[in-house]
Amino acid sequence: MKRSTLALFGAASIALIGCQSTSISTPPPPPASKVVPLVEQIHGEAVSDPYRYLEQLDSSETQAWVAAQQAYGDNYLAQIPNREVVTERITELWNYERVSAPFQRGDRTFYYANDGLQSQSVLYVEEEGQAARVLLDPNTLSEDGTVALSGAVVSPDGNWLAYGTSQSGSDWQQWQFLNVANGALLPERLEWVKFSRAEWAEDSSGVWYARYDEPTGENKMEAVNYYHKLYFHQLDTPQSKDTLVYERPDQKEWGFGAKLADDGKLLLITISQGTDRRNRVAMKDLTSGDTRMLIADLYASFNYLGSEGDWLLFETDADAPRGRIVAIHKDKPEPSQWREIIPQQAEPIDQVKIVNNRLVMVKLKDVLADVSVYSLQGQLEHNLVLPGAGRVIGLQGRRTDSTLFFDFNSYIQPTAVYRYDFDRNQVTPHRLPEVAFNPADYVSEQVFYTSKDGTRVPMMISYKKGLKLDGNNPTLLYAYGGFNISLTPRFSPANIAWMDLGGIYAVPNLRGGGEYGQAWHYGGRLEQKQNVFDDYYAAAEYLIDNNYTRPEKMGAYGRSNGGLLMGAALTQRPELFAAVLPAVGVLDMLRYQKFTIGWAWVPEYGSADNPEQFPYLLAYSPYHNLTERAFPATMVMTADHDDRVVPSHSFKFTAAMQAVQQGDKPVIARIESKAGHGAGKPTAMRIAEYRDIFAFLMASFDEPLPKQL
Repeated sequence: MKRSTLALFGAASIALIGCQSTSISTPPPPPASKVVPLVEQIHGEAVSDPYRYLEQLDSSETQAWVAAQQAYGDNYLAQIPNREVVTERITELWNYERVSAPFQRGDRTFYYANDGLQSQSVLYVEEEGQAARVLLDPNTLSEDGTVALSGAVVSPDGNWLAYGTSQSGSDWQQWQFLNVANGALLPERLEWVKFSRAEWAEDSSGVWYARYDEPTGENKMEAVNYYHKLYFHQLDTPQSKDTLVYERPDQKEWGFGAKLADDGKLLLITISQGTDRRNRVAMKDLTSGDTRMLIADLYASFNYLGSEGDWLLFETDADAPRGRIVAIHKDKPEPSQWREIIPQQAEPIDQVKIVNNRLVMVKLKDVLADVSVYSLQGQLEHNLVLPGAGRVIGLQGRRTDSTLFFDFNSYIQPTAVYRYDFDRNQVTPHRLPEVAFNPADYVSEQVFYTSKDGTRVPMMISYKKGLKLDGNNPTLLYAYGGFNISLTPRFSPANIAWMDLGGIYAVPNLRGGGEYGQAWHYGGRLEQKQNVFDDYYAAAEYLIDNNYTRPEKMGAYGRSNGGLLMGAALTQRPELFAAVLPAVGVLDMLRYQKFTIGWAWVPEYGSADNPEQFPYLLAYSPYHNLTERAFPATMVMTADHDDRVVPSHSFKFTAAMQAVQQGDKPVIARIESKAGHGAGKPTAMRIAEYRDIFAFLMASFDEPLPKQL
């Protein structure tokens, strides 16, 4: 979600009027998907995969299948009465000025701003005594808005901007360099960059970055990505002249990131392995050129924060599943020689940054932000008084700055920028939003419920004031549950529109996330993945048991790993929901690792290639557990340029589900063109997606959309 700042409108005056029936005549279905019998033996188990031909994304057969499914899905959605009313309200809410927290480089100040409906925020630069001017407007990079800014880093002296772009939502990036003073572009471009940022040299002469070799074969979107390499690019030279800094030809799955130590003489190389949260760390002496390991074994996560002489400060979960801060001597890296700066606490660390020669730490207290300031020696100095219960992100400030800027929001409070004055120990607003609704007219409450195995799980429930707990409220249950990702409160103007429709927006914090530290994450990965699904079903049951809603008014929605969760909900507990929306989901758990970056998820899921992990993957793999039965209304969502979770997952699942649906509820596919996994999607496309989600849900609940909002 982009940074937000919205406007006062008086949502209490909004009424649902002029409603009409949602009866929809289901259009003729697309031709039944061809079945190509295919059974293979995997570890002695016969596994059927009759729609594998849909993995050939560029084949004429797959393209014809996609076109037919798009027409069918589009026709169904187009018949929902008053769908454009939802578009109008979301657009109204979305159309506000948003300004990010400022940051300084050299003598210049930089910030992002969006006038409302721009697809991407514009980067501005401000110099002393001069008005702010546009430095980079990503909206001009393509006519249709499908080229997105994927990264931007200003050089330490403030004179150069390195920025990356991606096409149609692809993970592949192309980096370029812009002169801040005159806006001129250097001629070179860095190609085939993926999962990397640019790290500037101390003298602003160039950047370190990581890339893969150019994929071979006709379909570069599906090609598997191995052998990341770290390079240094000198400004004003072609990429072919870049210096290879680090590679490991003996470790095809290792990925690299670079961070320059405070003294400018030591390059810290973070070595990741897939999506495993643990990492190794290597050091390169930029004076001698020597490279050696600082953390050689994969046993914990290490996030470099800054230096104190020869001591390197890291946030780590080594012997601290909720995180701690330690100092490691660059020449004596053995754990027995570490100095503990801040010990593990009751709440897990969410983020840490050194500003004003102090450690600013954001912890999660039952998912909500709690911010403290410590000295570099670990003494607690202050606890920040935040403007509410919500999320803190975007910490901005240099090591010597006397002011910290940060963003704060919640499910019903649009993002505002605040500043913290270290000398006065005071938080004050810097940029407050002008919103197109009154946040005081909405409620966001936290509840706790008990999962199947007795685990206590938190959930945020947001809705319009005046809601009656009569079991009749349209409810959207959104969740993720994986990869150590914490679903902290975040504002979306579209969700306000959902609440304006009378809807409840509920977000449980399932195991698999990072909300309570390493144990919470590990409780929902590998062979423990069923815990994630059970946590989700228990959330639905809580909402039903407490009369927020009932199954006939409940919709399930999740993206990516959350799309896998939706597939499990369909195959394991379909009776809980009236509608289920798996979006860009991982739905074939036996073959996901064979495409693009899928192999990197093995630390989270396991692999069917492993005979010990195969049984539990087969037990819940959504594609392989579809059986003939009556399913809820289902809208499978994907995009033709998704090169993270390749769309064949959704294609195969849709074909299989349409074949086994025994009920009268629709099973449609919503397949976007010139879009990817979700990042960089143009605003108009995002609004249309929310419109269709809400319209599909309300039609499935037999709730008419109003003629006016």
